[in-house]
Amino acid sequence: MKNTYLYIFFLGLLSLGSCSLETEPLTPIDTSFYKTKNDAYVALVGCYDGLQVATGGAGLGVPVVSEVMSDDCFGGTGNSDGYNYAAIDEFDISRSPGDVDLLNNNWVAYYKAIYRCNMLLSKMDQIEWDGDTALRNTYESETKFIRAYLYFEMARLWGSVPLLTAPSSENVPQATPEEIYKLIAEDLVFASTNLPTEAYNVKPNGRVTKWAAKSLLGRVYLYYTGYYAKNDLAGVVTKTQALAHLEDVIASSGHGLVDDFAALWPAASVEKYAGEANREFVFSIKYTYTSDYNGNTDGNQWMVMFGMREFSSYPYGRGWGVTVNAKLWNAFSATDTRRAASIIGIDEEKIKFDKKNSQREYTGYYNKKYSPMVDKNGVDLPITLGSQFWDISQFQDYVVLRYSDVLLMAAELGSGNAQAYFDAVRKRAYKDNFVSSPATIDNIMNERRLEFALEGIRYYDLLRQGIGKASSSIAESTTLLSGGVAGTKTITAAKIQETKGLTQIPNTQITLSGGVLKQNAGW
Repeated sequence: MKNTYLYIFFLGLLSLGSCSLETEPLTPIDTSFYKTKNDAYVALVGCYDGLQVATGGAGLGVPVVSEVMSDDCFGGTGNSDGYNYAAIDEFDISRSPGDVDLLNNNWVAYYKAIYRCNMLLSKMDQIEWDGDTALRNTYESETKFIRAYLYFEMARLWGSVPLLTAPSSENVPQATPEEIYKLIAEDLVFASTNLPTEAYNVKPNGRVTKWAAKSLLGRVYLYYTGYYAKNDLAGVVTKTQALAHLEDVIASSGHGLVDDFAALWPAASVEKYAGEANREFVFSIKYTYTSDYNGNTDGNQWMVMFGMREFSSYPYGRGWGVTVNAKLWNAFSATDTRRAASIIGIDEEKIKFDKKNSQREYTGYYNKKYSPMVDKNGVDLPITLGSQFWDISQFQDYVVLRYSDVLLMAAELGSGNAQAYFDAVRKRAYKDNFVSSPATIDNIMNERRLEFALEGIRYYDLLRQGIGKASSSIAESTTLLSGGVAGTKTITAAKIQETKGLTQIPNTQITLSGGVLKQNAGW
């Protein structure tokens, strides 16, 4: 492996300080701690750490769950595994009726991270900033971005959740979506306004920038107004304002497209990998390979789910076998370079994978963008780097926002440059085979499917087009191999419509609330 991929996340989070702060202190927090600028920095690192754990080190990884719920992946896993992924995939708890707490660990991790954010925000006036208003605004903006991102993930998963804006253990009912999205919008507007106007690469990779806040605001606007059929973002951001934020990113951030799409993904490019700090990545959640079973959760613990089932073939590493739907492979044109960069094709790449192994719901396709990796000797990369645990110490960053997304969102919102933005994304994909097509909404949505395949985006792009569109796109009945034996896989539109595309509220949380929390329909 080229050393550029070994630098991987070695300095990424370390540039923030440390992301191994204890989530639960052994003694009560001394709130007088929040006095100096250094105290504020340490607390901010704790907020980043909470984000990292909530998305990468707790429960069923949301990037995986989001793909499993979409039309691009099946639950897969192994023949002897439980059916929790099947229940999520098919929106049908009867597939695994004992799983009454499907995302409970995620829920807990989200609120731990939100508590950290709320605690730091509540102490802003207590900290001695020594007149450095710019630093205060920066730390406050980063913290509010993290809180907004956490609530956005939760709101997309569960719809309505308790809304806490201050450190609290109060048992509160679920807020309305409008209340939740109002806070998200306000937090992101604050960050967009108060973060420094500087080139994206002035800050260490992984830190929130003005451009990340503006880009996420565009995504939140499109999801909320689409899923809830609203004219603006909770009365805070209009369509014109959302577009203006995206246009500002395009004009002023310094972000741009890398020349080769494959270079964005380690397993697709290996020695030609563009690195984690490349100009296309607007915001990423960072991981490193130091996870263990003693409380250090610095790794990308969901990525192993995308690996080929208990099988490695250089450069692809082993994993637990969430499979890619053949429909996605077939959706790409043969001249689209993104197909081979996004998907591992077992037959197409002549990989000697045993179709009769323990793989459930075998399709012949796996996620290449987030594939675990091995070196040329077949050793799992985390082990090569010194980790003891290959499964919980995957370390590839989760790319939340890319510049190509900014271009396509701006085009969708009606930019006067919509055609040029749309063409720029497609020219890279097709290279010499590029042929222009009009930047209509239908074409833009199809392009989003191909551009962001297997990145945890597709499902929410479907939902924001309406539950009817989402259910009809995801529903299917097909024949798949499980342990080499053919069986019927069925996902019904009725189940998706019944749940409105939302997931199960963990029963533990309903019980702890004394019934204050209410279960989502269909679960």
